[in-house]
Amino acid sequence: MSTTPVTAPSAEAPEAAVVPPALRKLRGSLGVASIVFIVVAAASPLGVIGGPVPLGIAYGNGAGFPFTFVVVTAVLLLFAVGFTNATPFVTSAGAFYAYVDKGLGRSLGLGAAFAALASYVALEAGVFGLFGPGASSLLTSYGLPEIPWWVYAAVGFVVVSALGYFKIELSGRVLAVLLIAEVLIVLALDAAVIFSGGGPEGFSTGIVTPSQVLSGAPGFAILFAILSFIGFEATAVFRDEARDPERTIPKATYVSLLLIGAFYTLSSWVLVSANGESTIVENATDNAGTILATTTEQYLGAVGGHIIQVLFVTSLFACILSFHNIVSRYVFTLAGRGVLPTALGDAHERHGSPARASLVTSGVVAVLVVVAVVLNLDPITQFYTWLGGISSVGIVLLLVLTSVAVIAIFRKTEHSLGRWKTLVAPGLGLIGLAAFTVLVFVNLPVLVGEEGYGPFSWGIIALFVLAFVLGTIVARRHRATRLE
Repeated sequence: MSTTPVTAPSAEAPEAAVVPPALRKLRGSLGVASIVFIVVAAASPLGVIGGPVPLGIAYGNGAGFPFTFVVVTAVLLLFAVGFTNATPFVTSAGAFYAYVDKGLGRSLGLGAAFAALASYVALEAGVFGLFGPGASSLLTSYGLPEIPWWVYAAVGFVVVSALGYFKIELSGRVLAVLLIAEVLIVLALDAAVIFSGGGPEGFSTGIVTPSQVLSGAPGFAILFAILSFIGFEATAVFRDEARDPERTIPKATYVSLLLIGAFYTLSSWVLVSANGESTIVENATDNAGTILATTTEQYLGAVGGHIIQVLFVTSLFACILSFHNIVSRYVFTLAGRGVLPTALGDAHERHGSPARASLVTSGVVAVLVVVAVVLNLDPITQFYTWLGGISSVGIVLLLVLTSVAVIAIFRKTEHSLGRWKTLVAPGLGLIGLAAFTVLVFVNLPVLVGEEGYGPFSWGIIALFVLAFVLGTIVARRHRATRLE
């Protein structure tokens, strides 16, 4: 122990001379597979095949809908070229925030951080509006008494909060088990349909028929396809807990995109084939919420139908857990930069996890769910739909902003990369994402259940304007503090 006496700082001593204790950093050893499990679980593959896919078929372009996944996957792969090649130049684990901050400056960077927080928290909370009723419906079908949806949501909330407190490897293992189970049941259905020669009309050709792909409302179909990928971009959030992040993050991003895109394309095509190309639109319109379960029961029997009902609920749980981990790390990173209370940027001494940030995230989600219960909002058509609208707008805006930031990073950083990686691919991805953004704004009222632009649509836009205004204000305060 040191015997040097401790003296009070002199009157002339600058305030900066008092140095706070160093914050503990996140610890982990995530490999490519672990990050892929977390990110793909956020996309909720089974939930997408049972939700957005029937809606995309019904209200989009019918039998041509599977091709929209090919389009969206291609655009996001172009985005990923720049995103992953910029990884060595972005050493922070802030994902969108870090890239925008590096490329476009602190004001837009902090705006992106607040927009990302709003988007991911909204989605995490909103999915509880699906999980609660889903669990209730499942258990009442087995004879249990019917109880309010929020009771099941509360149980799921407690488990998610507990897992988020501990080291990331624990959540990774849970997500791996749940993800493998949900993917296997859908692949079993795919195999059963394929090896039986397709459905009543054989295999659908809509996926390769231009007239089918362009039929109906292809823009609306692309919108549902975009929403199905939300979460893939979060690979960079786990930079500090990854082994060799400059290699792990790019690999995990490409693997996640390719797996999600291939799975969605194949499984949506099989769903169309299994029901018949000529009747799929009517069937999906009348039975959007049950078409996956009834199709599975038809091809895999009653046992398959029961399994898919159970795994649909666990898929929603996995989605919530994955986004909880993403949000916690955003909070942790912003706290470490002094944007949020510094204590939230201190990792758990034993687990190396963002434990405090995780608890705060849980608190915000709990408030949102409680508000929904107190206001007696319908968990699906109001709570989930409204918060899902927030997430959809936010993530697409952030993808566009990050694309611009990536191009800017390459322009002002010395490197030996070719034009394809630094300009052509990111530029083409930016054009595609800009088109997607237009589609989101055109269809935003439909997403939030309004006939035209009403209070909720305008409220979502105002929320993100506020996020970027707040980013500018906070950035200026930090700049002024540094000058002082």
